[in-house]
Formats: sequence, structure tokens, C-alpha cells
Amino acid sequence: MKKHSGQQIVAKLREADVAIGQGLTVPEVCKKLGVSEQTYYRWRQKYGGMSPAAIQELKTLQKENARLKRLVADQALDNAILREAAAYRGN
Repeated sequence: MKKHSGQQIVAKLREADVAIGQGLTVPEVCKKLGVSEQTYYRWRQKYGGMSPAAIQELKTLQKENARLKRLVADQALDNAILREAAAYRGN
């Protein structure tokens, strides 16, 4: 299984658009790109119409979101520990 970057996917989708514009069918284009039709349609649904800059921004936002989720999880754990310590001291 190949892992393509967002920029590579956008480039392949643009290449596919050109090939389809020249009269190739989707199965022919998929064979030319070396991907399955299912992959092509999934890419089209997820990345269709996105520019390379938008792909980069999406990747940056996903990284930031993951970082913030870890931060919230760590803070929730700290709060649980403090509540447990306070309950222990109260007894």
C-alpha cells in the first residue's frame, strides 16, 4: 500500500482531470495513475478542488488539533489526580 502526500494526490487528481478531458475513461485514468477506482473516488471526494496550499493548511490544522487534544487529555488527568489527592486528604 502506497502512502501519497496531499500534494501528490492533488497533482494526480489534476493529471486525471487532464486525461479525462482528453477523452480517457476513469478506469483508464486510474490504471495510468496506478491507483484503484475506489482510491480515485475517495481522493476526489476528500481532495477534489483543493489547492496544494489548502492541503498544507489542512495538515497543519490536523497537527495542531492533535496537539490540543493531547493537552486537554493531560489536563483532565491532572485534574483527576488532584481530585483524588484532595479526597484522600479529606479522610
